[in-house]
Amino acid sequence: MAGLSLIPQERKFYDLFERASANLVESGQALQDLVEDFQGVEQKVEHIRDLEHVGDSITHELMNLLRRTFITPIDREDISQIANSLDDVVDLIDAAAVSMVLFRIREPKEKAKQLAALIVECTQVVDRAIRKLRSRRNFPSMLQDSIELNRLENEADQVLRSALMELFDNHTDAVEIIKWREIYEQLETATDRCEDVADVLEGIVLKYG
Repeated sequence: MAGLSLIPQERKFYDLFERASANLVESGQALQDLVEDFQGVEQKVEHIRDLEHVGDSITHELMNLLRRTFITPIDREDISQIANSLDDVVDLIDAAAVSMVLFRIREPKEKAKQLAALIVECTQVVDRAIRKLRSRRNFPSMLQDSIELNRLENEADQVLRSALMELFDNHTDAVEIIKWREIYEQLETATDRCEDVADVLEGIVLKYG
């Protein structure tokens, strides 16, 4: 009987991963919509907050399933790390959006728009890679997704450095510098957490591919 219960449990893990990654993509797109069209800001930020709550709920389901499952389709540590990294990305998107409201940002800067666009790209690659977990014959192509996420994270690093240089060069208001530095770092860190997912997936390919 224990062997018969493995398949539905295995599918449940993949279902939850895919729900989490779909929510991640929607969160990234909502962030980009916010910074590209800075109207109805409070409503848009509230939508991002709702997506963050959805992400928390999915992560909670994953952790509960992990505790209840004796045999898992991939290593328990990998499941936990993927779930937490996906949740972290949505949390950081939410934090950046909320900061724009709390800091009374009048208009997003161009570098924030660039980082948001990179986050959208990262979330789409993560979602594509996560959906390959169901079949091990798809594992080799996950390495290409991992490489792409590393490239996008490096690009986000460069945008962050450029944004901070621009900030210190063009502003004398210390409060303004502090506000934007925090927002920039929240956005760039979101791409770091996407890269963390890539690292876990790469390890899974090496173990099971």
